[in-house]
Amino acid sequence: METMEKVLTRWAVDPTHSELAFSVRHMMMTRVKGEFTNFNIAVAGGEIVQSPVKVHIEAASIDTNNEGRDDHLKSADFFDVENYPEITFEGNSWRRKAHGEYELIGTLTIKGISKPVELDVAFGGIHMDPWGNEKAGFSIEGKINRQDWGLTWNAALETGGVLVSDEVKISGEIQFIKQS
Repeated sequence: METMEKVLTRWAVDPTHSELAFSVRHMMMTRVKGEFTNFNIAVAGGEIVQSPVKVHIEAASIDTNNEGRDDHLKSADFFDVENYPEITFEGNSWRRKAHGEYELIGTLTIKGISKPVELDVAFGGIHMDPWGNEKAGFSIEGKINRQDWGLTWNAALETGGVLVSDEVKISGEIQFIKQS
């Protein structure tokens, strides 16, 4: 008697064509943008838009195009990368909102604090590149309150308000390569 094994399709992030970014209001006037330059995302399952997603981000890879600010973000005031070198997200539930549009629900862990997060995901489809690689693309958006993860440092402004807003917008452009 033959046994049937469930076939899992595995997808790995294409780092050359992917980015994970964020933005936060500075002095309540403008947005400062940044990104994490070292991350890994893996998807394994039947359908890519129904499969579990695991994201691992090297917290020290934060880049806001300003070395002094990056050093402050790596310090204990914010990400405390010496004690918490990794940020993770485990997406485990997909909800279809419209054709090609989904909500991915999962758990985001920053500084050892895990909280549920809902991300809006636009599925760009699956295509073959000129070299015969099967690729899948996604655009991701969401927002979190940084205080929920112990990122509480701030400074009051003379004119009222604070230096850094609590709301952080998250965005990503992710391209995957189907694994053999």
